[in-house]
Amino acid sequence: MTREPPHNFEAEQALLGAILVNNAAHQRVAEMLRAEHFADPLHGRIFDMLGRLVERGQLVSAPALTAFAEADEGLKAVGGPAYIARLAASSVHVLDVTQAARTIRDCATRRGLIAVANEAMTAAYDDAAETTAAEQIEAAERRLYELADGRDGGGFARFDTALTGAMQAAEGAHSRTGELSGISTGLAELDRLIGGLHKSDLVILAGRPSMGKTALATNIAFSAARAHRTEPGPHGQPRTVDGAAVGFFSLEMSAEQLATRIISEQASVPSERMRRGKLTGPEMDRVIEAATSLQGLSLYIDDTPALSIAGLRARARRLKRQHGLDLIVVDYLQLVDAAHRKDGRVNEVSEISRGLKTLAKELDVPVIALSQLSRAVEQRQDKRPLLSDLRDSGTIEQDADVVMFIYRDEYYLERGSDADRARVAEVAGLAELHIAKQRHGPTGAVRLRFDGALTKFSDLLDVNRERLAA
Repeated sequence: MTREPPHNFEAEQALLGAILVNNAAHQRVAEMLRAEHFADPLHGRIFDMLGRLVERGQLVSAPALTAFAEADEGLKAVGGPAYIARLAASSVHVLDVTQAARTIRDCATRRGLIAVANEAMTAAYDDAAETTAAEQIEAAERRLYELADGRDGGGFARFDTALTGAMQAAEGAHSRTGELSGISTGLAELDRLIGGLHKSDLVILAGRPSMGKTALATNIAFSAARAHRTEPGPHGQPRTVDGAAVGFFSLEMSAEQLATRIISEQASVPSERMRRGKLTGPEMDRVIEAATSLQGLSLYIDDTPALSIAGLRARARRLKRQHGLDLIVVDYLQLVDAAHRKDGRVNEVSEISRGLKTLAKELDVPVIALSQLSRAVEQRQDKRPLLSDLRDSGTIEQDADVVMFIYRDEYYLERGSDADRARVAEVAGLAELHIAKQRHGPTGAVRLRFDGALTKFSDLLDVNRERLAA
């Protein structure tokens, strides 16, 4: 027995009639519906035409659609102008148009769900399929996420749609504190150079061991989560207007260790003293106060070791759907498990970096991925990193929109000759962050202060202010 796909032609007719009778109805549903959401393609074409006329500021009415009715063969077949008049007669009140739109959208989503299920079932039955079961699950889950997120999975977009998005980003930057178009890193000099963290960007943060990669990533994640603020969106769902809900994938450190670092920074108590239980009474009071103030922070930590790129994507999608997600941090790239075991680690890392860039575009959020550098740095006189030092794969540089290197002279001088160690005091607590690649802006370097005891990076200007105040 063949069953008809979910549809509600009466709701579609009533909604179109409401727009014909009162053009303000279109504004109520414009962000909820597109032509492809209508089960009847004719209704979709009419909705598209009505939308274009409303956007031009023209008065939309049944007589105004006469030319369209005469040109559209499908509309002519059902009566042309007479059918337009019938739509106007079947309209709902403008206050009920939102409910009609929800009904149409729900039917469209269920039709999409049936299509995904059929595709998954066909692929699973195909013994000759080149894709593995894990890849089929990944593809089905991606399509389900797109359905839940209200997207159709790709295709061409009109330029005016992209133009609207660009203008909204520019207006948001103009009205936001600091005039950033992206999410603030919490470091003013870095924000000035890169304009914050931008949607769909893959940001590589690289350095040799003990340079402070995890510390800087944690500082940025905490700063964004602390500033997180939402307001009701067009459909009643919360929409981020400042800061970010952050998903932190920690493949090296546990969630508890990361939380200890954040508390240490906020309470100004060395994490080493916290771990050893050597806190004084006042220090313990500050730790408790800091921990209490951090309750409800929009920071979600997944410390699963050896997480695969497919698993990472699936968990990120789930987090965005359930709690919202504006920024992803991965610590670190070389610890992510590739979906396929390929010939050589270089190819595996290439697959991971491409997967992270794809995730950034799919979820429309910035992804910060930490990366190790090769030992070639240690063989040079000047140990400041270069793009060629990115470990395991040159495609990391190609996939990344921004590449940043952390460098601290202090680290190398402490391990050098007697003459080098004598110079440690000159550079103690200083760090350099080199922007070696930025697809949408300039390159350059930012000087920061690094407090190793608190694993905290801060603007060098803040330090100068503190010294003047003292």
